[in-house]
Amino acid sequence: MTSQHPEPGSTGTNPARQDGTATDPAPGTALGADPGRRPGVDGPDPLGGADAPVLRPHAEDAFADELAALAAADDRPRPPGWRLSPWAVTTYLVGGTLPDGTPVSAKYLGSRRLMEIAVASLATDRALLLLGVPGTAKTWVGEHLAAAVSGDSTLVVQGTAGTPEEQLRYGWNYARLLADGPTPEAVVPSPVMRAMRDGAIVRIEELTRIPADVQDALISILSEKTLPVPELRTEVQARPGFNVIATANDRDKGVNDLSSALRRRFNTVVLPLPDSLEQEVEIVRTRVAAVGRSLELPPELAALAQIERVVTVFRELRGGVTLDRRTTVKSPSATLSTAEAISVVTNGTALAAHFGDGVLRAEDVAASLTGAVVKDPVQDRLVWQEYLETIVRDRAGWEDLYRACRELV
Repeated sequence: MTSQHPEPGSTGTNPARQDGTATDPAPGTALGADPGRRPGVDGPDPLGGADAPVLRPHAEDAFADELAALAAADDRPRPPGWRLSPWAVTTYLVGGTLPDGTPVSAKYLGSRRLMEIAVASLATDRALLLLGVPGTAKTWVGEHLAAAVSGDSTLVVQGTAGTPEEQLRYGWNYARLLADGPTPEAVVPSPVMRAMRDGAIVRIEELTRIPADVQDALISILSEKTLPVPELRTEVQARPGFNVIATANDRDKGVNDLSSALRRRFNTVVLPLPDSLEQEVEIVRTRVAAVGRSLELPPELAALAQIERVVTVFRELRGGVTLDRRTTVKSPSATLSTAEAISVVTNGTALAAHFGDGVLRAEDVAASLTGAVVKDPVQDRLVWQEYLETIVRDRAGWEDLYRACRELV
């Protein structure tokens, strides 16, 4: 028996129907695609939410104007399948001003060189692994990279301990499978298969939470850029523009080490914690303002002084020493990431807006701040009490924060 090797983009034939006859997919029909409709294009969203406002738009929707302006001004070479050149993608991430004066906001506040390395990795045939402790903007960067490169950040696999191999390869519509046998119409494509078929970026969140045997389903996909479908004696070959952005951290419990074979197929970029207090304060301020707008909270509530306090506490407890390097402190079990600082300030802003006098005060951030630090009710509580008594109590101008936190512990 001779093997079949379809041309790129073709679906091959299906010689394996239960009644022994062969069925070919309709011309132009991609494997696993529904040729009948396109949600949001050929009709209303089947889930009934197409016209409703959303709490958090996808990156390609929220920053559509910036992406369009970059595309219009971008005269540099673009890799096959890319909507923007690597220079324009990097500018979209780190911000800048276009030749016509159009401002581009910074999505990532940090090293431009680091983003250039990440973008350059995607322009090769190797996948990109964003590595870092929780809260270092891995998911945020991955989403914006996908939006800028492919114009679509919605092809996502969320890694968990229960993620099945079907999420990385394909599954089956069992009603159709039982009725007609294995046919192209019975295939349920994974986000990875759809990205290969469309020439787009697929994101895999928390890759190290996926069981090791499931992770290894990516090896042949990343090496050969081909996804075999042996039940149909066919395959899906990746089109130009396809690549994978994965995120991972080794700080949380329940992670699975990547095999050496899988690691070799990724270029790894480590996203660090913010270098300075000023940089982390600016990140928190920017993100709190964006979240506040989506929640319709008054923008003036996000007081810079309170943000500086929260970030200072986080950096000192995280680093085990005060910012002046004069006093060592114990570190709690919590990560105390920038993302958690954003959450603390956002929650305080909501308290001030709905239950306070409209001004963000120490008592508004104290509860969330204490909850962020004290994850272990015994060990972390002792660490937090010691920090309050030895550092916060005697720090000039922090008396209100000390009193508010002491009342809670």
